[in-house]
Amino acid sequence: QIQLVESGGGLVQAGGSLRLSCTASLRTFSIYAMSWFRQAPGKEREFAAAISRSDRIYYADSVKGRFTISRDNAKKTMYLQMNSLKPEDTAVYSCAAVFEGLGSDNDYSAMTYDYWGQGTQVTVSS
Repeated sequence: QIQLVESGGGLVQAGGSLRLSCTASLRTFSIYAMSWFRQAPGKEREFAAAISRSDRIYYADSVKGRFTISRDNAKKTMYLQMNSLKPEDTAVYSCAAVFEGLGSDNDYSAMTYDYWGQGTQVTVSS
């Protein structure tokens, strides 16, 4: 059974930092594109960041310059370093994985993902 497990969420003051992790039980983690999505209370889920199998990186405008996505294929883990956090970053953050062929050019904000994690709560107080 494939699992994506997020960790690292918590409560932080505005301006603070958190580092989220997403560990996958995928046999061939390296051939998956990985993304972070978030959902705030009463709002739709939104794309935050993605990293392709070839390490191309994409960010939503709302997190660009503050968040950094990375991956460690040997550990089958993806990370999201979140700095300069704002109250509007408060949400449940979920990771997602999608198999990606070589040379793919995908819209990671809108594509259908193969696997999702359960999410981790991030709360930023003002």
